[in-house]
Amino acid sequence: MLSSVLNSKQTIQVNIQVMRIFTCNRQMFIDNTDLRLHVEKIKTKLDNQDKNMELVFQYLGELTEKKDEPRIRNRIGYKPDIL
Repeated sequence: MLSSVLNSKQTIQVNIQVMRIFTCNRQMFIDNTDLRLHVEKIKTKLDNQDKNMELVFQYLGELTEKKDEPRIRNRIGYKPDIL
C-alpha cells in the first residue's frame, strides 16, 4: 500500500511488480482449480472402475465355488434294465 502512495520511480515500479505478482497468483489459482476439478473427475471414474472390478472378481469367485461341487450326471449309452 505504501508503494501506491509514494511518488518516486522506484515505488511505482514496485507497485507495478506487486500487481503483476497478484495477477499471476490469481491466474495460477484459477488454473489449479480447473486442474483440481479434472483430478476429481478422474478419481470418481477410477472409484467406479474399482467397484466394477470388485463385482467382476466377486462373480468370478462365485463361479469358481460352484465348479468345485460335483454335478450328478446321467449316464449315456447302453443302460441295462435293473429291476
